[in-house]
Parts: sequence; structure tokens; C-alpha cells
Amino acid sequence: MSHAARRASELALDETTVTALRAALKTTADEVVQAIIDEVPSYANALSGRMGGTIRGAVRTALGHYLDLASGKATGGDGGDAAYELGRGEVRDGRSMDALLSAYRVGARVAWRCLAAGAVPAGLPAAEVAKFAELTFAYIDELSAASAAGHADELAARGRAHERHLEQLARDLLADASPDVLLASAQRAGWQPPVSLTAVLLPAAQARPAYRVLDPSALVLDDLPDATGVLLVPDADRAHLLRQLTDRAAVVGPARPWTRASASYARAVRARSLSSDIRDTEDHLPELVLSADAEAFADLRTRALAPLQTLPAATARKLEETLRAWLLHQGRRDEVAAALFVHPQTVRYRMSQLRELFPDLASPQRVLELTLAVGRGR
Repeated sequence: MSHAARRASELALDETTVTALRAALKTTADEVVQAIIDEVPSYANALSGRMGGTIRGAVRTALGHYLDLASGKATGGDGGDAAYELGRGEVRDGRSMDALLSAYRVGARVAWRCLAAGAVPAGLPAAEVAKFAELTFAYIDELSAASAAGHADELAARGRAHERHLEQLARDLLADASPDVLLASAQRAGWQPPVSLTAVLLPAAQARPAYRVLDPSALVLDDLPDATGVLLVPDADRAHLLRQLTDRAAVVGPARPWTRASASYARAVRARSLSSDIRDTEDHLPELVLSADAEAFADLRTRALAPLQTLPAATARKLEETLRAWLLHQGRRDEVAAALFVHPQTVRYRMSQLRELFPDLASPQRVLELTLAVGRGR
């Protein structure tokens, strides 16, 4: 039994008193609504026009149920259900519980004043007036609690729905969905598209902790294959983002237009597959370019360095190292020697061998192929 129902069981309202109070219900409801309009600013506009009529009807219904409770004809459940739905409706109308609780307090005060004014002349004994007051405020407390529960449940449900919409948007972005699909997904999630998104790969367990310290409009997924999480950070200041992720095992992809976030994600995934030491993909563009097509790179190396295959392995390895240094240092012999820790005369000798093996070494096309072929070393 509820607190209000227990109070009602201690109260003895005779039929004459109940009849007198029911006759005053419409006037009481109108006074309650007017007092709420006057004293609770959030309802000044909400209670006008058709909405005002609906609310007046709801107040009369609540007061009628209250009188049923006071006369022993109800247990309080129906009123609580309606109050619960009222709390949920406040979320849909964009109002906080503060406004509704204020309205309950104002309504309780006015309703008590009006009902007491009718109950005493109708013959309610003085000894019962205090019990009547206790019932009134116990009933309002229960309605307030039911509305608060409805408000909290609706907020939680909306929060879960919003989170699901954001997660679906992130999945659509990673799947490289069409711009139309992405725009519709963003609208469902109530998410304002930025200019760019930057993908950040993290271990799944680190994704949400990192998300909480980044831009609140970032998107997060922590259930990708291989226990991987991803953040999609809008309009990121790259240097600041990298500092924020200093203590995390993160791989940061490039910034891309938001509808092409999948390209940032794909590059971060490929960088992670190359090395666990890569953090900023922008610092490893040559490796990423040369690893873009592993078979093509292998074929290029085989063809470009074919002349070295005729030599003993140790000799071929030294000549490839010399060729790589020569290309990187643009033929500056002393710099090549310093890089290889050999005498410049050794560089001269090896380069003579290389020119015999590669007669077209001065050809731009040959230089390009050889630069790519030895670009990653062995």
C-alpha cells in the first residue's frame, strides 16, 4: 500500500463532503492551472490554447482520482501511471523536471486551499482536516516521484537511442556509404557534420576513455574486429590531438572530408599492419606508398635490381646499400661515404661496378625505378 493510500485509510470523508468537493473540481482545476501559468515561467505558453484545455482536463482527472482515493474508492495506481507518462512527456517537450516539480508544488498549494475551503463548510470535522492535508501532500509527493521516474526513464531511453544512432553513423562512415545515406544518418543522430574527420585506431578498451577527453562530437566504436576501437574526431588540431593521445597506443590517420572518413580509417589500419610503432601516419607516407601494393612492389624490386642477382649475395647486398645511399644523397660521394661508414674511394669503386651493371643509371626512368625499389631497404 502506498503512503497516500495509507493516509486515505485513516481519513473518513463522508459522501456529503465528497459530493461538495466534486462539485468544485472544475473551478479548482482552473485555479490550479492559472496559478501554474502565473508562477512557473516554463508553462506560460505551454498551457495556452488547446494545450491549456488538455492540461485542465488532466488536472481535473488527477483531482478526481485524488477524491476517489480520499473516499476509499481507489488505491493510487492510476494517478501514478498518468504522472509517470507526464514525466516522459516533459522530456519530449524539452522541459526539465524542475519545472514540473514547481508546478506540482504550486498545484498542491492551490488545490489544498480550494479543497479545504469546500470541505470545511461541507462538514468535515476539524480533527479530519489535518489528515486531509497530509493525504493531499502525500498524494502530490507520489505523483512527483512517479513523474521523476518517467522523466528519468525517457531520458535514459532517448540517450540509448541517440547513442545507437551515433554508432550507426560511425559504421556508415567506415563503410564508405554514399553522401545521401551519411546525411540521413547524421540527421537521425542529431549530429552536425564537420568539415573533416580524423580516424584514430586504439585498443577497444582505450576507445571510450579516450573519447571522453576529446571533442564531445567525436564518434566512437569499440566493437570492431581484433579488439579494435576507432574514434572519428571532427576538425582536429592534429598536434593537439597527438598530445592528447600520448599515453595511448593510438594510430592517427589523416584528416579527410567528413564523407570520406573511411579513407582516414583505411590508412590508419594499413599503418598499424606495417608496424606497431607508427602513431602518426603523416610521418610514414613513403612506407605507406611503397606498401600500398605489396606484389607490385615486389615485382618492381625484382625487375629493377635484376642485374644484382648475378652476384654473390654479400656483394649484391653491399652494392644495393651503396646504390640506395647514392640515390638518397644525390651522388654526393663524401655524404654517401659518411652514411655507409666507408672511405670515399670505396664509394667510387662500388659506383663503377654499379654503372657497369646499370648502363642507363643516368636515365630519369631508371633512377625513379631504382629509388622506389631500394626506398624501403631490405
